[in-house]
Amino acid sequence: MVKGANVGLAALSEDVGSVMVSLGWSSATGEGDADVSVLLLDGDGKVRSDVDFCFYNNPVAGNGSVQLLGKTPTADGSEDRISFDLDAVPEEIDKVVVAASRYGGSRFGELDDLRLTLADSAGDGLVRFAVEEADEVSAVIFGELYRRSGEWKFRAVGQGYASGLAGLATDYGVDIDDDAAEEDAREQGEQEREQGQGYAEEAPLPEPAGQPTAPARVPAQATGAHADDASAAPAQDGPAAAPKPARRPRTAKKKVTLPRTARKSLADNESWRSARLFPVSALKSDRERETRATSVVLSVMAQVPEFGRRLTAGFGAPAGRMETFTEVTLPHGESPRRPDGVVRVERAGKLWTALVETKTNGNALKPDQVQAYMDIAARRGYEAVITLSNDVALDGSPLVDVRIDGRRKHKVALWHLSWAEVVHQAQMLIRHEGVGNAAHAWLLQELLHYLQHENSGCHGFQNMGAAWVPVRRGIDDETLCQGDARALEVIENWERLVRQVCLRLGGELGQKVLPVQRARRGSDPGVRRAELADHLCEQGRLNAEIRIEGTPGVLAITADLRTGKLRTSIEVPSAEPGYPLSRVKRLIRRLTEAPADLHIETLVDGPGAGPRGTLERLRPEPADIVPKDGAQITGFRLSLFKGMGSGRGSAETGFIRSVDEAVDRFHAQVVAQVEAPAPRRSRSEEPTG
Repeated sequence: MVKGANVGLAALSEDVGSVMVSLGWSSATGEGDADVSVLLLDGDGKVRSDVDFCFYNNPVAGNGSVQLLGKTPTADGSEDRISFDLDAVPEEIDKVVVAASRYGGSRFGELDDLRLTLADSAGDGLVRFAVEEADEVSAVIFGELYRRSGEWKFRAVGQGYASGLAGLATDYGVDIDDDAAEEDAREQGEQEREQGQGYAEEAPLPEPAGQPTAPARVPAQATGAHADDASAAPAQDGPAAAPKPARRPRTAKKKVTLPRTARKSLADNESWRSARLFPVSALKSDRERETRATSVVLSVMAQVPEFGRRLTAGFGAPAGRMETFTEVTLPHGESPRRPDGVVRVERAGKLWTALVETKTNGNALKPDQVQAYMDIAARRGYEAVITLSNDVALDGSPLVDVRIDGRRKHKVALWHLSWAEVVHQAQMLIRHEGVGNAAHAWLLQELLHYLQHENSGCHGFQNMGAAWVPVRRGIDDETLCQGDARALEVIENWERLVRQVCLRLGGELGQKVLPVQRARRGSDPGVRRAELADHLCEQGRLNAEIRIEGTPGVLAITADLRTGKLRTSIEVPSAEPGYPLSRVKRLIRRLTEAPADLHIETLVDGPGAGPRGTLERLRPEPADIVPKDGAQITGFRLSLFKGMGSGRGSAETGFIRSVDEAVDRFHAQVVAQVEAPAPRRSRSEEPTG
């Protein structure tokens, strides 16, 4: 579409009762981000109240008809996805505005390939709109959904705001707080943005007894604290005019989370075990694990609306009353089929139905089973088939190949969930974002305990595959040749492992953690993986990068199959003024609690490498990594090394376990420390010119 064009959704697809809107962008460096927001407007073009302003701290609006799903990895990066249940949008809402904004003085001109895509409930793309001429703005309206004669239409807008999110929100009637008492929160937000933080913390509200809550967070640009938003406030005349206090959209109400640490036990001794809602001690076979895991997850989905909606919104399910079923018998020729579960959502008298096929304990999905469920769903008019297993799906590399009968008018979507993603969503809700009440939080806690128990079989991706050992041997004896299909299998499983690491770490931190894929936008993922497989054969190394929200750089992971070592590293920029030795000392002071074997390398401007050394040696002699030739310091590379597990699975010596441990150690002992603000420079350290 071009700017200003509009189209009726019903003319594009029959499955537009719910749609998915995705916003994406890229940058040459792989860095740069923006926050998505949605405004629900009435007939006057204004929000009815602040609850119609949907952003990070208020991710669900319009009675559940609009939900921000967060970032999702794609073949060439990531994109922000928003679920719209158009049949459930309140009747008073005439228009829904989709926007994004940047923070910390950043502009959209620093990003490339700004785009919006819209897909129907079956996942088929209907609309693509590329936003242009957004160089000097910090907020952009990508598009809007609006009603005309009972039909939903989409308009490509592409309007920019130099005044940022605060200016955009004010135009549409979002109330802005002028309480001067929030000045401290504004100043804290400015400090965090200087450190690369994307969000400003609010002061926590009073906690309900026994249930401490996580601090509410709003997008940093929503505070109106930076210079971009200054133009949103009218200028004051006269030299004595005082600056107005910080302004920001009001935040959503607090929700219930569970404490990170357990209360003191009332048991007489450690042999007493707490009673669990979902026991795991009696599980003996794979069939029992699959049956119980399916029942446990589906029952919690039906009882905790936030959790059920979080798992199904990305599949095109509407927001409505959800019921779930297990061991359902459905006719299929002479032999009836029994899918592991059924999810059914009712909204305004209409039903959305998905069949569920579950595997646990690393068992693979069976193509004939999934094909049969796709055929049954098509005949019965169901909308989707959802597979749930330990495996992680990749773009361009389906876990199961199924045949789609093009003669059938009704389309069935095939979606996949990994157990790691289910755990991630449960952690995000009970640890960071909160749910409606304490009972729901407790249910999610019980679910999480079950899924993470060693007997449940729901541990996520745990096996590097049959090709792992032959590839390692081929690299050791230099017999692995480019084009070997086994190397491609290892690359695909490495990508699955990295995505699972991101899910796990993101759930623990409550932050966006995404893999970085430095590939051209729109490139074929199969071609990209084939190139990486050739590099593996040639160099004997697996490489990956992950971006953790709020960190100053990208966390790099390198698995050297020749030496059997894992390297985790991060490049920390050093742009602050001062003498070279002063900058080195400030870095070492931040790393007070870092391990002694941390390697520090000075990055310099121009060709050649800078000096390096271990933290243990540099603490008494920081001058050892100051360039002797006077080269300009651009930053520092911090690295830790760890022995790589030899097994391909999840045993203590397994490769997957060693990657998890290496990333956890590096983040806790290194990355978390460099996130901290640098100590204030003394006057003696200031350059004299």
